[in-house]
Amino acid sequence: MPRITAKICGLSTPETLDAAVAGGASHIGLVFFPKSPRHVQFGQAAALAQRVPAHVLKAGVFVDPDDALLDAAIAAGGLDVIQLHGKEAPERAAAVKARSGKEVWKALHVRTSLDLAGAGSYRGAADRLLYDAKTPEGADLPGGMGLRFDWRLLQGFSHPLAWALSGGLDAANVGEAVGITGAALVDVSSGVESAPGIKDVDKIAAFLKATAQL
Repeated sequence: MPRITAKICGLSTPETLDAAVAGGASHIGLVFFPKSPRHVQFGQAAALAQRVPAHVLKAGVFVDPDDALLDAAIAAGGLDVIQLHGKEAPERAAAVKARSGKEVWKALHVRTSLDLAGAGSYRGAADRLLYDAKTPEGADLPGGMGLRFDWRLLQGFSHPLAWALSGGLDAANVGEAVGITGAALVDVSSGVESAPGIKDVDKIAAFLKATAQL
């Protein structure tokens, strides 16, 4: 097992999903959020999920989802992980975990150290925190915009849960990011794209090669 594992998020085609699996990704991410250029339909998710071997975990990414959407997506995508990327409170995260029986990740949107203050409230409610860059107020998307936050904010931070690093990562900077933060799991989306929502098989391969060498 590599010391650093990687999730390739926002996959939507067989070719790019296969590249993520072949490159050694530990997780693949399917986005269920219509405003996102990476959004997948249930039928599309089901077809992609069938290509994922058992040792790679399938994460569904949601923004303030209702139970009906979660149920449908879990059924279609055979999801192992529910990633909550909106403004879900700890109570909602706990309810999703109890109802679905799945591993739950909660994204924390970070710009300053104050944004880390609420991390502890998810102890017992979520299984993992995902530190991502906070997008501008009024932005249509809560992530996947290639933004990064000051990774030094995580230096010395007492993490209340298992965690992953996201936000503006790519093959060129993931080594620096891991060196500063100590992340053991990294999550990339826009950093392996040629255009918003268009994953690039060569960039996926380069990112996974870079993480495997850390």
